[in-house]
Amino acid sequence: MLGPHDSNVCNFGLQIFNPDGSEAEKSGNGLRIFARYLWDEGFAGGKPFTVETLGGAVACQVSPDGKSVKVEMGEVSFDSTAIPVAGVQREVLNEDIEINGHAMKFCAATIGNPHCVVLSKHPTSEEAHGYGPLIETEPRFPNRTNVQFMKVIDRHNIRIEIWERGAGYTLASGSSSTAAAAVAHKLGLCEPDIMVHMPGGSLNILFNKGFFATMTGPATKICDGVMTEEMFGKRVSFAAP
Repeated sequence: MLGPHDSNVCNFGLQIFNPDGSEAEKSGNGLRIFARYLWDEGFAGGKPFTVETLGGAVACQVSPDGKSVKVEMGEVSFDSTAIPVAGVQREVLNEDIEINGHAMKFCAATIGNPHCVVLSKHPTSEEAHGYGPLIETEPRFPNRTNVQFMKVIDRHNIRIEIWERGAGYTLASGSSSTAAAAVAHKLGLCEPDIMVHMPGGSLNILFNKGFFATMTGPATKICDGVMTEEMFGKRVSFAAP
């Protein structure tokens, strides 16, 4: 835990947009990147600071060397009305779903944004590409959903492939890692300290008894860039000769 913070008074605010133009409630990777940016620019030091997102307030802390960021992702809920998932109010655990004749078991969760975790013996990118977009838009998920295909490796490690709502196939995701790890722990398959392995890297997720999740992972600066005012000005078009 990074310490108590007032969710009504945040140090910074962050809006996150998907490639399709929709606004994401929360992004674990986006929060780590934003935290690293604030650290690089001198807006935040080594002490915890808070960030307001559409999916709730979170506390962040950057390591002294800037290469690791800890983010309080919030409390995970499996309640169908909070996620949301259609049907009677319940915890959405080990339910059946059939996509194109393929039967699967899934659990659903929210940490401010919706997730559907599909239990898989061998998660692959082909599975994510084939079933992810169909599950994302399945009618039982009225706000659409992020989708994770998860395999439990042992009591402290899981592996996932990700189809992200509004973004498509994704190599790594902080919120997806949190949701998948929460499901693994909720089902009794993993301890509360879990390493989530993805094609794009690994993240550590730690839960307390109330399913409050803290994510720790890397943030690597790759470049600086400058966008000029002209970029946002009126576009000039030329008539064809």
